Amino acid sequence: MAAEQRRRTIRCAVSMALLAAASALLPAAARTQAPTEASSKTAGPRGGQPTPVTAIASTMSTPALDDTAALGDFIDGIMKAHIEQLHIPGAVVAVIKNGRVLYAKGYGHQDIARNIPIDPATSLFRIGSTSKLFTWTAVMQLVEQGKLDLDGDVNSYLKTFKIPDKYGKPIRIRDLMTHSAGWEDGALGYLIIEDSSKVEPIATTLQKHMPARVRPPGQLSSYSNYGAALAGLIVEQVSGVPFNEYIRRNILEPLDMKYATFDEPPPPDLRPYSVTGYAYENGVYVPKPFEFVGGFRPAGSGSMSAISMTHFMIAHLQDGQYGSARILKPETAELMHKRAFANDPRLPGMALGFYEQEFNGTRVIGHAGDTQHMHTEMYIVPEAQVGIFASYVGDGGGPAREGLMRAFFDRYFPAKVAAAPPAAPADFSTMAQKYVGDYRFARHSSTKLEKALLIAEPPIKVSVLDKDKRLLVTGLGEKPAQFAPVGNGVFEQVEGHRRITFYGDSTGAARHMAIEDLPFMGTERVPFMERPALWYIVLGLSTLIFLAALLTAFYRRKVNRELPVEQKRVHRLGLLTAAWYFLTFIVIGVVLAVNAGTLFSSIPGSLKAALVMPIVFVVLTLLLIAALVQSWRNGFWSTGRRVRFTILVLAAVAVCLFFNQWNLLGWRFG
Repeated sequence: MAAEQRRRTIRCAVSMALLAAASALLPAAARTQAPTEASSKTAGPRGGQPTPVTAIASTMSTPALDDTAALGDFIDGIMKAHIEQLHIPGAVVAVIKNGRVLYAKGYGHQDIARNIPIDPATSLFRIGSTSKLFTWTAVMQLVEQGKLDLDGDVNSYLKTFKIPDKYGKPIRIRDLMTHSAGWEDGALGYLIIEDSSKVEPIATTLQKHMPARVRPPGQLSSYSNYGAALAGLIVEQVSGVPFNEYIRRNILEPLDMKYATFDEPPPPDLRPYSVTGYAYENGVYVPKPFEFVGGFRPAGSGSMSAISMTHFMIAHLQDGQYGSARILKPETAELMHKRAFANDPRLPGMALGFYEQEFNGTRVIGHAGDTQHMHTEMYIVPEAQVGIFASYVGDGGGPAREGLMRAFFDRYFPAKVAAAPPAAPADFSTMAQKYVGDYRFARHSSTKLEKALLIAEPPIKVSVLDKDKRLLVTGLGEKPAQFAPVGNGVFEQVEGHRRITFYGDSTGAARHMAIEDLPFMGTERVPFMERPALWYIVLGLSTLIFLAALLTAFYRRKVNRELPVEQKRVHRLGLLTAAWYFLTFIVIGVVLAVNAGTLFSSIPGSLKAALVMPIVFVVLTLLLIAALVQSWRNGFWSTGRRVRFTILVLAAVAVCLFFNQWNLLGWRFG
């Protein structure tokens, strides 16, 4: 849920520190853009360049999935490479077909210190946002009981607080399930809790940390942990049963999921089976504390064994039935698995809670999940009655699961031979100009401090390669990628698997870009005033101006000592403002860097104290403006010196605009 947001925070901290440097040019860091549920933005299952493991797998033979010996050898080969190359201390994989488990195996250790191996039947992995599928299943149970209406206003089901009215349209249950409710995103200070004493009830947490509504519901799918948690609260308040207890009684127990829980930490009888989270630091695996999702638990608190997850997958593949137990009626399961919303109908979209993916022309539905130290992916193929679940420990788990999924589907669901794509139209370069520009994911904060994270996020840039009649897209993966038109306004990656489209304005420039493997991550054009490059230039110039003022004052210190008292006071005010500028960015950058690992658990007092500094800078700027007016009115300086002072004041004003634009004035926490 928060792994990528943590990386964004670190990048922001680094950027803040760099802004204080003397250099006027602040290079944009390379980024990996494309996203998981949680994160919204690690390399997606179909994005970026194929890993060496994937490339190897694609050259192998493709036996029938029922050949379990070949299946086991295939997965073992991939996992061995992943464990060695990506420093993975523990992982598990399970594959099902036609209601039976074909393969389930653990790799590495559940607890390194105690030498406990991973057991696919009992080892409890934190599955992060894959937990949402249980919440959505619970919602559909109440829908089929007539207690919830997919098109019902969420406020009609909430008992302790209400969502404020806006846009003249209520948020519906359906909007929650398709991530199209229209909220901004947030996480700092409350999403992941490491101190169990700070865990609050779901209702308390959601009322306290309600995000702003930034677009009408039903307009754009943009991933929301808040929306999923709110759905869980509705399950709790409508059923009259605490959320965790509801899930246990109505899903886990009927499906015989003995090694599965939403409790944090797991109950005493299951606690010995918890997989320890690890990070690879300085050449060794370092154990990490248990992560509490707390009041957001419907969005990601599940701890599940792989075998237990196979029961859940089988139930959904069999229209809600596992063995003699039924958790959904067939028609309800069918409705849940159908597409319910798409940012662009030409590409995969959202079912009710599940999201669609397309591998080599095969439709699959599922969900990924992340905590800071564990990474999960689960897909089912309804038409083939196939499912695959994988969960990894450690930072390498993100790319590992993506390589595994791509290799699995390339091997067992290979691409059909397709006709050659049509040639690009002769006027491609002219026509494609409406796609050119900067885009970003709509999943971000607009009203809180977290908006500043966007400074460290270079936009997704789309340009045209006139000679090749292709689009060049940078910022959507580790490296730039070329996309060629393949018909119907769809563009396909030349060396890769991703497809993109553009939409939102049939007459002028496109307003949105849709990305095939990210149906839950709508994009938007970056507004001019929020382009990071613009503010890099503004702050770069301000840095030069303030640095020049300080250096000039140092070399002319003897002359400045002879200034009249009034002029000396104004001169010192200018120097104080210049020095405060550097100090502000250095302090905020250092505080963010030092606390990056805990910012999603709590807001440190040091950050609250550091945010006093931009306010002081604004006060100094107001004093500078008053002094500037006085200097021009009284003419107590030479024209040249007044011009230089004016430039310094304008630089200070620009910095104040920067602080205001990026929510750094005041204490705007979620």
